[in-house]
Amino acid sequence: MVVTPENLAVDGSRRNSPQEIADTLRERIRAGELKPGDRLPTQAELAEEFGVERGTVRQALRALQDDGLLSNVSKGSPPRIADAAPAREEPQPTMVSLAPRLTEAFSGRRVRIDVVCHTAETLMLAMGEPLRLIHEGRMRPEAIDLRVLVPSRDITLAFPVAVEGPGGDDVVHERWLAMRNAQGQVLRHNLLSLRATHGIDVRVTFRALPFTPPVKLYLLNGEEALMGYYTLTRREEDWGDETLDMYDALGSKSLLFSFVQRGGRRDAAFVTESQKWFDALWETITTDLTLSQ
Repeated sequence: MVVTPENLAVDGSRRNSPQEIADTLRERIRAGELKPGDRLPTQAELAEEFGVERGTVRQALRALQDDGLLSNVSKGSPPRIADAAPAREEPQPTMVSLAPRLTEAFSGRRVRIDVVCHTAETLMLAMGEPLRLIHEGRMRPEAIDLRVLVPSRDITLAFPVAVEGPGGDDVVHERWLAMRNAQGQVLRHNLLSLRATHGIDVRVTFRALPFTPPVKLYLLNGEEALMGYYTLTRREEDWGDETLDMYDALGSKSLLFSFVQRGGRRDAAFVTESQKWFDALWETITTDLTLSQ
């Protein structure tokens, strides 16, 4: 550590920085010396323990608060150690992890799902589980609002693209467009059928992006954001009478990273900012989309 005038006490000895105090308290929390619900010592007591001014202690406490380790932070009383954030599994492929997260989201009375994706294939398949539970009578949301952003048919896609270059991109684009439309139509049909069969208020809306999204994003009831990277690979696929050699992304194998509102300030900020990003796209540069063959 570089010693500066701010790190020196009046007698010339080195004093603890806010980061060092935060690290010490963080280690006490991790070691179980400070447990969820425990109150921290007062700022005066911490200042005396670490030989610093209260302003330095306050900076350390703000760092812990930003990490989601403190709750009930106020001027009136010492903060408490926050409850542990809900345990979340390690990132898993989209096809594995999306269905259970959607099912949990559909357990509420009003369901709001916002999605940015390349095609609706994985979403269409993952939606099968909550739909099954609704048809079995084990779930009964009052309303479902699904909004999906997919690339426009009128842009030059970043992927999939033909390996051989522009000459083969027309067929690759035709394949992608047919998949986008067919999967979106099935998804919309399956959800809208809940109106007639179960009297659920359902809205399904697609809008077109003027660019190719490099990531997929699922926003569930404003409480959770699932984000995965589209990683490109070279692959071949038969399409009609042709074998397409292309660079494409296997979206169902993308690892999904989960961020939840109750997971601390950083997770909460990611969910909030992701929702703002989606809403801004939806309301500005995207266009109405009619899924047609």
